[in-house]
Amino acid sequence: MKHLYEVKVYHADTDCYGIVWHGTYLRFCEQARCEFAAATNKSMKYLENKGICTPLVEANIKYKHSAKVHDVLIIETIVDKLTPLRAEMLQKIKNKETNQEVAEVRVTFVCTDKEGNLYRKMPQEMFDMLKSLQN
Repeated sequence: MKHLYEVKVYHADTDCYGIVWHGTYLRFCEQARCEFAAATNKSMKYLENKGICTPLVEANIKYKHSAKVHDVLIIETIVDKLTPLRAEMLQKIKNKETNQEVAEVRVTFVCTDKEGNLYRKMPQEMFDMLKSLQN
């Protein structure tokens, strides 16, 4: 399943040149992943109530073109790889108006309990949900 999330770039998202600051893309992608989870009826709040936290253990960004203040970006999110221990999501960020790819973000996350203890195997409910979303 592919999830699309739209975000507008504001001045607070940019550097002094009106270009999106490199770290802002991670925040945009986090918002998109949270909305993706909510679209599956497994919101981040739902997962937290189940005692499941999903910290990132790796993030990789390939910057392709600059986004600027007032641009509207579309973030496409998919579950790309899944093992019983971790999941990898691929997110492509495109300019809505030009369809030009701005960046590609790949994140890997694991599951922990609320105290930060790593689950040796992802909780079955979480694994099944991600498996059903995988392309």
